[in-house]
Amino acid sequence: MAQSGQQLPLLVQLRDDATLDNFLTTDSSAALVAAVRSVSEGRGESVVFIHGNRGSGKSHLLQGACHLAGDNALYLPLRELSVYPPDEVLAGVETLGLVALDDLEVVLGQQAWEHALFGLYNRAREWGCRLLIAAAGAPRALEVELADLSSRLSWGVVYQLASGSDEQKRAILQFRAARRGLNLGDEVASYIVTRAPRDLAQLLELLDRLDRASLARKRALSIPFVKQVLGW
Repeated sequence: MAQSGQQLPLLVQLRDDATLDNFLTTDSSAALVAAVRSVSEGRGESVVFIHGNRGSGKSHLLQGACHLAGDNALYLPLRELSVYPPDEVLAGVETLGLVALDDLEVVLGQQAWEHALFGLYNRAREWGCRLLIAAAGAPRALEVELADLSSRLSWGVVYQLASGSDEQKRAILQFRAARRGLNLGDEVASYIVTRAPRDLAQLLELLDRLDRASLARKRALSIPFVKQVLGW
C-alpha cells in the first residue's frame, strides 16, 4: 500500500475495496471523481478540497486516489492521528507525489496542528506534492484560528460531495453488490436502505455481512434471507 513508515507513528492501512473503480460515479459527482483521478495521476490541480457529511464517501475517494497513486502517495486519517505530534505525522511527507488528509476539521483549533498544516502547504508547493483534503465543511465554513492557514485552505479547487438520497444509496448498494457477483434486486435493496443506518459506511458493512452469509449458506439475497441474517 501507499505509506511512508519513517514518518508515521502508526501503520495506516487502506481499505482494499476503497478504489476509484469501486466508487459509483453519478452525474453530480463526475467532475469530482475526475479531479481526484487526475490528482492521483499527478495531473490537474495541485490542491483538491472535498467537503461533505460523514459517510458521504469522502474517505473512499481519498483512499481510492492513494490506491491509484501507489507508493508515491500517503493517506492520513487525522481523526486517528490527531493524538500524535503533528510534526512527526507530517515530517517529510511533501517529498511524495500525493498526500491525502482526511477529517481535517478534527485537528483545526489546535495550534500545533494548524502551524504544521500551514508548513505542509508551503513545503508541498515547493516540492510539487499534490494535496487531496477532505473535511466536514467548506474551507470558509471551517473554524480556523491561524489566518495564514485559512487562506491556504482556499487554494485549489473545492468540491462538495452530497449525502446520497435513499435512491442513490440503493444504486450504490446494487453497484457494490454487482461487483461482488451478487444479484440484489430493487425490492430487496429498497428494503435494506429503508431499515439500515443512514451512514453509507454502515450500510456497506451490512452488505459485507450479507455477502459472507450468502456465500456460506449458498442463498440468494431475498427479503426473508436479509431478515434472518440481519435480525430484522
